Amino acid sequence: MSSPSIVWFRDDLRLADNPALRAALDRGEPVICLYVLDEESAGVRPLGGAARWWLHHSLASLAERIGERGSVLVLRRGAAASEVRRVVADTGAGAVFWNRRYGGPEREIDAELKAGLREDGLEVGSFAASLLFEPWTVRTGGGTHFSVFTPFWRACLHLPAPRHPLPEPREIAGPDARIDSDALDDWALLPTRPDWAGGLRESWEPGEPAARARLRTFLRDDLADYDIARDEPASGVTSGLSPRLRWGEISPHTVWHETMASGGDAGRFLSEIGWREFAWHTLFHAPDLAEVNLRRSFDAFPWPRLSPSHLEAWQRGRTGIPLVDAGMRELWHTGIMHNRVRMVTASFLIKNLLIDWRHGEQWFWDTLVDADAASNPFNWQWVAGSGADAAPYFRIFNPETQAQKFDAHGAYIGRWAPDSRSIEPLVDLKESRKAALDAYDVVKRSG
Repeated sequence: MSSPSIVWFRDDLRLADNPALRAALDRGEPVICLYVLDEESAGVRPLGGAARWWLHHSLASLAERIGERGSVLVLRRGAAASEVRRVVADTGAGAVFWNRRYGGPEREIDAELKAGLREDGLEVGSFAASLLFEPWTVRTGGGTHFSVFTPFWRACLHLPAPRHPLPEPREIAGPDARIDSDALDDWALLPTRPDWAGGLRESWEPGEPAARARLRTFLRDDLADYDIARDEPASGVTSGLSPRLRWGEISPHTVWHETMASGGDAGRFLSEIGWREFAWHTLFHAPDLAEVNLRRSFDAFPWPRLSPSHLEAWQRGRTGIPLVDAGMRELWHTGIMHNRVRMVTASFLIKNLLIDWRHGEQWFWDTLVDADAASNPFNWQWVAGSGADAAPYFRIFNPETQAQKFDAHGAYIGRWAPDSRSIEPLVDLKESRKAALDAYDVVKRSG
């Protein structure tokens, strides 16, 4: 009798460069491809609405590709450890393989499950697949983790080069017997009442084939201009890979090696991949990154009472500040926002409206298709001044100056918020900046 191998897919919705899948295939037994929608395990953060939309379509694409190679994608919903064990019991599986996760609750789930399955006599393997460098391998000379990006990335670049990506399998021998599986549509990941996802459908095609195509297009058409034009939101010179990497439709190893092989000037672009690594390494060492100031002195910041009307105006792009409004409307329509504008909108919320960064982080978590557990809170804390290698709190992005510098012809604002100048601004930029600096004095005195 066969003892199938289970490949537990998580944030690695691809067939190429998937070490867990390769290990299962190399074992030589039938392969069960499993995805578990876990909204029950303690500490696991439920997905936001835009992320759920992307997940639905990425899973549909993955299921189709697995089917073309001879197997099926089994879908289960529930606490991950229980569902994996249930599939093991249902199938008589002899091995379970997965690619590693780095959030605190997820690591606890995986470690406990690995130990339990091994006690039951199963072969269990976990693999490095979503980061170029494992968090415990990048250390300062004193043996601690880095808190500043430039030396962190320099240390990474002195490590052995990232491994080459694994090839995509041509065949996946599935199990003989049918395995109970949920229907993807029954998970209701897509919005219906109302269906607000029209802009997402217009903007994106989730799935591994589209991810690979996007990388090739970027390297061919945009990499040469990336260093200069990446800060201009109307230029379109961005990689468009952030949601692809977030869902693992393409691996950072593939991005790294194809970029290096392209022959272009890749230093700036690869440093952005490094910034993603830095965020995940920071989360590994600070699992409560989305809730707790990394710099605990910021716990003393005197946030005023929340103004729900100001928060909603920011969320809807109705602040009367054109660049801010353009960014927030781009986000609402496409599930994405240009990186330069993300910094401006976040700075405006925190330092002009004096609204706690956690409110902004939660809104982005719900509306970004690329929101992940590391980069989202990491970048919000960076803007707030409370995070790793953070921008000094007194660095307050002036949205008018930023627009003049990076949207000089008004193309971006004209596309997304042409009416914004007719809206009365929520706050005076100069006065609100002074109020923010006065509030920051409390933090400095407490430190």
